[in-house]
Amino acid sequence: MSSQPRRLDVLQAAEDVRCRTLSELPRSLDRLIYLASMRDYNTGLYYHDGLAARFSQEVACEALADCHREVFRQLVSCSLENLVCQTEAYMKSTHTGPREFLAAWRKLEPYRVAVPVEADPLSAQLLFSTFKIALAILEARLNPRPEEPAASRRQ
Repeated sequence: MSSQPRRLDVLQAAEDVRCRTLSELPRSLDRLIYLASMRDYNTGLYYHDGLAARFSQEVACEALADCHREVFRQLVSCSLENLVCQTEAYMKSTHTGPREFLAAWRKLEPYRVAVPVEADPLSAQLLFSTFKIALAILEARLNPRPEEPAASRRQ
């Protein structure tokens, strides 16, 4: 990037992203994944042709990074219950079987690459831990333990 974008332009572009794109995504988790997909994994820079055409590539990149950090902070501060609900809803929106989804997310941990590059490491670790717990809860819901017989509970 050649020059530092003007902050006012970045704020206007970020508002554009929030109004035109992010408002269409129902959950913070969906927004986080979407914004991470706008980032080039080789450079860490964000690309969005429509936004760059309206503003500039530099402004678009910084605006998307700002929105990504904002959504990340929202997810870090949400409750475990909320994250479980968001993950379950996201899982259903993928049209992947719940067992396959949970197995892939446990093994691949795709949420790790969805955090902003500049994320505070402690906040990122907190979110990763919360995701692991949320996935365990969802898995437990899929595989409920059989009810113990009443006689064995009284002993």
